[in-house]
Amino acid sequence: MSALDRTIASAVPLMPRALVRRVASRYIAGERLEDALAVIRNLNRKGCTATVDVLGESTRDKAQAAAILGEYKRVVDALEGEGLAAGLSVKLTALGLDLDEELCRANLEEIVEYAAERGRFVRVDMESSAHTEATIGIVLDAHARHPNVGAVIQAYLRRSIEDVQRLCAAGVSVRLCKGIYDEPRAIAYKDYDTVRQNYVFLLEELMRAGVYVGVATHDEYLVWHALRLVHRLGVPKDRYEFQMLLGVDEELRDILVRAGHRMRVYVPYGRQWYEYSTRRLKENPRVAGYVARDFLERISAAAGRR
Repeated sequence: MSALDRTIASAVPLMPRALVRRVASRYIAGERLEDALAVIRNLNRKGCTATVDVLGESTRDKAQAAAILGEYKRVVDALEGEGLAAGLSVKLTALGLDLDEELCRANLEEIVEYAAERGRFVRVDMESSAHTEATIGIVLDAHARHPNVGAVIQAYLRRSIEDVQRLCAAGVSVRLCKGIYDEPRAIAYKDYDTVRQNYVFLLEELMRAGVYVGVATHDEYLVWHALRLVHRLGVPKDRYEFQMLLGVDEELRDILVRAGHRMRVYVPYGRQWYEYSTRRLKENPRVAGYVARDFLERISAAAGRR
């Protein structure tokens, strides 16, 4: 991680809201469901499926959690109405985990059942380490009744191998990512190469276990290792997919699609775009640096065309 990345990340709270919005516009579909649907239509035309995330977490009261639940049902109905290839991504804190775990479980059960009746998959996102144990437990419980629910594992957490083994034993689909939250060294690996090595280690465990794997990365080194494991282990193409964030490394995304691999793109939308954007940039200086450099390059290119 460069000093420039850290400097950019520390300056995020000082950025004008308009600037953050302009930077975020490539990575967030917009504020409205209609914005997300337009993005998904385009992705489907390009051979990609999508995962829709209604922005919002750490709900403050039951009414807010109920509103998030209702919005997810609206998403499912809209996807069904247009016949779009997409599933859902939900955060348990958005469904009330910090308020009342039983409320959260009930809300998750409701949306998972609603999605299942319409042939849609629900991915339960992973949040900070304070929620890891509860999230794994809730996913395992839900999956025992509903096969259309899956988990996310963060490769930088030291505990992740044990969590992977628990999920594999239950046959739960796993999305594997590096991890983004700023965690203490006692909980998470801090060395970049160690995180990469652990990602490959966990990915092999998942592929050997035969669960459906979402290879969530923009790191071509990890993409190469994923392809190596697919080849070596003889993993069929219907047992894994690559996953990327909206607007990030679209060239690599297109390369993988043209090679015949499944590709899923994460499509967030909602009024909390500013909170999502600033948190993501602050918590991962590499992302902040990437976004800032991308933004400056676009400005430079536009200036050059004048």
